[in-house]
Amino acid sequence: MKPFALTILLSFAATASAQYNPPPADPKLIPTPSYPRVNPSPWYQVATNWPQHPAGICCGAVPGVDVDKRDNVWIHTRTNPVVQVYAPDGHYVSGWRESRTNATPHYIRLDKQGNVWLADAGLHVVRKFTPAGELLMTLGTLGEPGEDAAHFFKPTDMAIAPNGDIFVSDGYGNARIVHFDSKGRFVKAWGKLGNKPGEFSLPHSIVCDSRGRLYVADRNNVRIQVFSPQGRLLAVWKDILVPWGLWVSPKDEIWACGSSPTYWHVDPKYPKAPLGCPPKDQVLMKFNTDGKLLQLWTVPKGEDGQEKPGELNWVHGIALDSKQNIYCGDIIGKRVQKLVPQK
Repeated sequence: MKPFALTILLSFAATASAQYNPPPADPKLIPTPSYPRVNPSPWYQVATNWPQHPAGICCGAVPGVDVDKRDNVWIHTRTNPVVQVYAPDGHYVSGWRESRTNATPHYIRLDKQGNVWLADAGLHVVRKFTPAGELLMTLGTLGEPGEDAAHFFKPTDMAIAPNGDIFVSDGYGNARIVHFDSKGRFVKAWGKLGNKPGEFSLPHSIVCDSRGRLYVADRNNVRIQVFSPQGRLLAVWKDILVPWGLWVSPKDEIWACGSSPTYWHVDPKYPKAPLGCPPKDQVLMKFNTDGKLLQLWTVPKGEDGQEKPGELNWVHGIALDSKQNIYCGDIIGKRVQKLVPQK
């Protein structure tokens, strides 16, 4: 190539390089936008001094939590007292003990009359108590698993309909929803093991809205299924979260806790655990009754035995009080925590 032509070529290459690879700008000359320092969505901080446990009172795993009309927080925990009640400020109010060693507390619900409902997977029963702990009703047969009108197999949760009817998610051993009337008389059951619409793989939690519609946390199937009181499938909310726990607000907001969708894997530490154990993250979600996600909050997952305040480790239960504080119960973390909304 002739020297003149080479000079022209090099000059063109230098010009092209300058056009497409400009030197970095001086950051001092780039104006920084003045963003408005506002929080457009709710955010939460943990109440680090909540609750206060008196001497001799502690939490085991906390699968169930609910809130009464006075904003007292009720927990169902795998230790004694098996039911514990805390005031809004965190001080201990009262508790009940369970003498049966094979009990496995799961969920707790308060009905409109203030009665306390407990689902116990180890005892295979759902029981109704007065607020003072007096037994009023037992559904299922104590200590006997089965699959008929008088037996459950590791039931997980119960929902009380506006007309007083009772719906039980039955649960770990069976894969069905069982309907009783307000007197505890068997009405019907529906569902079977599977992943087709209307089938279940671990119906783990159940709630009922003001119109009687039922929302079932179909945990292993990574979905929430919605049914009429007669058991007709109305909707399937799929591929949003692995739902562990549900709670419905007085405004028919459906809150769910759990983890984001994952694949089946077997952890040597938990070889027989359901899907998502251990979970890869911890999420709290609010839906309307049509399944539209209204709010999402994620919480760091704690390490086993080293959980810090504000972390969750196998979040299992969720409930809110009248001030929109969120209460979460842990399994591995063995505690209940209060998350306070910030302005």
